[in-house]
Amino acid sequence: MSTLTEKSAVASGYRAGRTLPLRVELVRQLKRRRTLMMGGILAVLPFVLLIAFAIGGSPGERNGQVTLLDTATSSGANFAAVNLFVSAGFLLVIPVALFCGDTVASEASWSSLRYLLAAPVPRARLLWSKLVVALGLSLAAMILLPLVALAVGTAAYGWGPLQIPTGGALDTATATQRLAVVIAYIFLSQLVTAGLAFWLSTKTDAPLGAVGGAVGLTIVGNVLDAVTALGHWRDFLPAHWQFAWADAVQPHLEWSGMIQGTAVSITYALVLFALAFRGFARKDVVS
Repeated sequence: MSTLTEKSAVASGYRAGRTLPLRVELVRQLKRRRTLMMGGILAVLPFVLLIAFAIGGSPGERNGQVTLLDTATSSGANFAAVNLFVSAGFLLVIPVALFCGDTVASEASWSSLRYLLAAPVPRARLLWSKLVVALGLSLAAMILLPLVALAVGTAAYGWGPLQIPTGGALDTATATQRLAVVIAYIFLSQLVTAGLAFWLSTKTDAPLGAVGGAVGLTIVGNVLDAVTALGHWRDFLPAHWQFAWADAVQPHLEWSGMIQGTAVSITYALVLFALAFRGFARKDVVS
């Protein structure tokens, strides 16, 4: 009798793993205005820098030192690398915090979260679908910027090797591979922000609170990293390794800094993602 009751309690054909497919969630998120606006901002940035260089003239050596910024007009590859350099510290934090922090909290603010769970979509499945899509959109944002910058830079300055500030150059094939390494590392280093935003998104019904909280805590990390009195304790801060990707635009690729930065970032991210899943599984969802 109990077996019949259990069977009747589950709808015929219901499979928990088939609820809220990634394709459906991706289409929903792609159609949202904030996704389109963020993509537009990232696509426009290379044109803004191009105009800035056209108005201000080509950057050049200052005080006997040459930086990556000074090589921006050397080739399309250099222009793409400079776009990553000026945006990695803060601008690329925004889409990660936005996509990961808005995803669950927005459903709660619309009072649609409880209806998704009543579909019924298992809570772990709901979070997994939203997290994968949010991380996918974050990665797409980081790929979009250098791709547009490479196209704009090549049209303006020509296709050529990546000029290294310290001397020498990387051929176009090697430069393309190194830029791919840079993008991958920046994405991995932003997993901490993603974890913060996603965890906060499961804790609040205010999307701006989750997004702003993640951005704010990321800024706090940058401030703490600037406090040299902390000494070796800064090695445990994700912000301390955020520009370790600069080792990829050197004549000889150096992995040590990026490996340490990746390990720190993934460790923090896994803890935060685990807290999000654990807390949401026990949360009383009323909105």
